[in-house]
Amino acid sequence: MQQLNKAEKICLIGRNSSETNTADLLVKCLENEGVRFIFGIPGEENLDLIHAVQNSSIRFILTRHEQGAAFMADMYGRLTGNAGVCLSTLGPGATNLVTGVADANLDGSPVVAITGQVGTGKMHITSHQYLDLTEMFRPITKRSKQIVRPDTVTEIVRLAFKYAESEKPGAVHIDLPDNIARMPVSGQPLQKMLPQKGAAESETIRAAAALIGKAKRPMILVGSSAVRSHADAAITEFAEKLRIPVVNTMMAKGMVPCDNRYYLGTLGVPQEDSIACFLHSIDLMICIGYDLVEYSPNKWNSGSQIKVIHIGTKAADINKDYQPTVEVIGQISDSLFRILRICSLEGRREPEEALLLKKRIVEERIRSSQNHSFPMKPQTILSQVREILGHEDILISDVGAHKVWVARNYDCYSPNTCIISNGFASMGIAIPGAVSAKLIYPDKKVLAITGDGGFMMNMQELETAVRNRLAFVVLIWNDSSYGLIKWKEQMRFSKTACVDFTNPNFKALAESMHCKGYRVEKADDLMPILQDAFQQKVPSVIDCQVDYDENIKLSMKCRTPKAH
Repeated sequence: MQQLNKAEKICLIGRNSSETNTADLLVKCLENEGVRFIFGIPGEENLDLIHAVQNSSIRFILTRHEQGAAFMADMYGRLTGNAGVCLSTLGPGATNLVTGVADANLDGSPVVAITGQVGTGKMHITSHQYLDLTEMFRPITKRSKQIVRPDTVTEIVRLAFKYAESEKPGAVHIDLPDNIARMPVSGQPLQKMLPQKGAAESETIRAAAALIGKAKRPMILVGSSAVRSHADAAITEFAEKLRIPVVNTMMAKGMVPCDNRYYLGTLGVPQEDSIACFLHSIDLMICIGYDLVEYSPNKWNSGSQIKVIHIGTKAADINKDYQPTVEVIGQISDSLFRILRICSLEGRREPEEALLLKKRIVEERIRSSQNHSFPMKPQTILSQVREILGHEDILISDVGAHKVWVARNYDCYSPNTCIISNGFASMGIAIPGAVSAKLIYPDKKVLAITGDGGFMMNMQELETAVRNRLAFVVLIWNDSSYGLIKWKEQMRFSKTACVDFTNPNFKALAESMHCKGYRVEKADDLMPILQDAFQQKVPSVIDCQVDYDENIKLSMKCRTPKAH
């Protein structure tokens, strides 16, 4: 029999209630980092941590699946900029976290995932539910570490939050063996230091200003790093004063208000073909906070035909189609204001072609949203949703065909009011995301738009919402299939396979879970149903049949060039 050291003997016998163990100190470190919520599920190997949380200021949100917990932490990190925390036990609990953790890491959302683990004395042999979790999480996180000595917990937690929250944010994993969790320890959390934000070099500022001054047809592309940098006001002023049209990625909607004169729309989704034509005619793309994972540069700059200025807090990633002529690395708003100060405004003309393009897009949007047939057109649904939601309310889109329509047709006035996962783009994020959003912003309307496929992946978290008295609305776009894959199949093969399924009665299902259920029977039903749903004190689920014939119509329209 393996000999136990003194600390392990104390764990087996029991400890004095006034004595601090590793789990207690870890939770104190989480409090020191400003953690408000932990999302997760208890298990035998994380019970010490669970009970330490109960004696802290942190609120534990018990979820119905670990993937839901990871998505909640993911959404918390994205909306606040502070690391969301999720917790699981070992083995299957930990593997269930993987999708949400990977989503956070690729989408640039700060998350700290903590897993329970078998005792260190069992890791060298075949052991029940044992997996090498530090190795499993390593490819999908910025850092994955196991606590093997109690006196290292303060350093490991501080490092975890530093890595998770530093640009580009992402996920970090901490593995805590159950025998280490019970060991006595002394110490205090390490001081949290805010990172210093450096200024861009003057030479690059001058080079960027000179390149912009020479450009005849520049455009601005805004990405997710600009959202994290709170650079919306600076970008809007930059565009207005220099009279440069703006597009954004899916994850940067609202950075320039949709009603701004120079705002054109979202890049990365099927648009009027004239936008694609316009992109081919520009001579300079000013990329602000652009992350290549959001929308590949080969889709808008294949062969590096367009000159690029990269403005961000980090250097550009390496890509043969993204080779910036100038890189301006520093605090984004500061960089923009400095470029603006030395840019020549004299003789700058209005981008008339871009303004005409915007006019055509708006007119087409209005026409398409006035169709009141049933099943409902995506454009009509989103037009009514926009009327119901205020400018600062939050729409969270799941992943599917509806995501394309939300990105394309839902207008935003502020950043982080339309949340779309487009780095990892995982189905099932909307309902857990809505739980997190409502915890953060209890006074805002929160709407989760999901397909019937995505809804069934994590609908169990409606119970989590009911139990925690979180009232948001879920709008299901029901087409009894995996609509986005069907769309791709139709375009590629002119037929479909393996994408159709049957659905439960969503209204009855919602009511069985103590939610409010609705079914839209005609187009005129949706607006009053949405109004009533947002008055409820419990989550509401709306089943709405959608006409996805519009998908093919959109694709065919985008394939047919229009004369200018």
